[in-house]
Amino acid sequence: MLTITNILMPDETRQTITRDYPEDLTIDGADLLALPGLIDPHVHFRVPGLEDKEDWQHASVAALKGGVTTVFDMPNTKPATTTQERLQNKFAIIDGQLAEVDLPLRYKLFFGADKNQFHEIVKVKADIAGIKVFMGASTGDLLMDDESSLHAVYALAKAHGLLIALHAEDELIIRNNAAKYADQTDFKYHSIIREPQAAVKAVQLVIELAELYQVPSYILHVSTQGELDLVKAAKARGVMVYIETCPHYLFLDDSQYANLNGRGKMNPPLRSKIDQDVLWHALNEGVIDTIGSDHAPHQLNEKEQPLCKCPSGVPGIETTLPLLITAWRENKLSLAKLVALTHDNPQQIFNLPVNDDLVLVDIVNYRELSDAQMASKCHWTPFVGMNLTGFPRYVYTQQRLIDCRKL
Repeated sequence: MLTITNILMPDETRQTITRDYPEDLTIDGADLLALPGLIDPHVHFRVPGLEDKEDWQHASVAALKGGVTTVFDMPNTKPATTTQERLQNKFAIIDGQLAEVDLPLRYKLFFGADKNQFHEIVKVKADIAGIKVFMGASTGDLLMDDESSLHAVYALAKAHGLLIALHAEDELIIRNNAAKYADQTDFKYHSIIREPQAAVKAVQLVIELAELYQVPSYILHVSTQGELDLVKAAKARGVMVYIETCPHYLFLDDSQYANLNGRGKMNPPLRSKIDQDVLWHALNEGVIDTIGSDHAPHQLNEKEQPLCKCPSGVPGIETTLPLLITAWRENKLSLAKLVALTHDNPQQIFNLPVNDDLVLVDIVNYRELSDAQMASKCHWTPFVGMNLTGFPRYVYTQQRLIDCRKL
């Protein structure tokens, strides 16, 4: 039996808690916080085909070091996960890589929406977390920017009882702006090219489709006030729309490009401090349902290229919890809200079975983030230099106790 004594709980009481364990072990929880295992519904672990950026051997370590025991991996790999054969191959590769490092990580996979492969959806419907739609171009070649295809995928999702997760940016707006600012080299133009209206227009269309087809729609990486206003109104009407934001929108903003350069380039882009403040308000108000890391690593030498060549995406799975715990210590959110965003809400939205996963978090010691600390294969973080607390000390999952300090 595993016994943790005098540990702080999310309701801010101190308790003694136990878990099944093959031996008797007691942990003093005096300087620890107990949380349920985090669920990260938005990661890009880059397998297959992009293993130079990330793989499951490294990413599983990063996840557990971040207190994450369940991940949902995205389909924009090489080749993209758009057929039953590719999906089964991906399962096999992942299971093999996890076996190599002997780490317990729960995972589910999204299936990519490809207008030429719609017939594959029925074959995989029992095996996937949902369908992923890219309305705006990002890493990979999964782009669905015509309304007829969007109607088709919504009709299929309705017929087969599937959720749709969406990267909601309007591709036409982005392309027009990219042509307009083609000669610009300052990274701040990434936020101008992918302007807020590109996200707002796409989210408006998602809400219309979700309402028309009555299909649960999970809007990824929401970053602007306009999106939040639309979703809040839609939720009030009973539309089945859920929204995620990401740590980079909560803790970074577009005034930091001068320091971040390529480290601050992701899709959607960094937004204004005003948008960031609105995100925090919406988070505490309950408009935002989840926080996903959008862990999307690239090699640091790729991120050091000029704006036009620098790929979009940043790592984040092992820094989400320390950022949020530090925000809790600064009275920006409650522990109850943190648990809702990182566990309760994703468990409900994606209908996940209950488990007894547990994260024991150090809430006393602070440390400055450095690239060298990062377990991700890319070995860097956009949050470098921040002084944070809330690093997991132990993770209990699948009747195993992982000492995060030894990973």
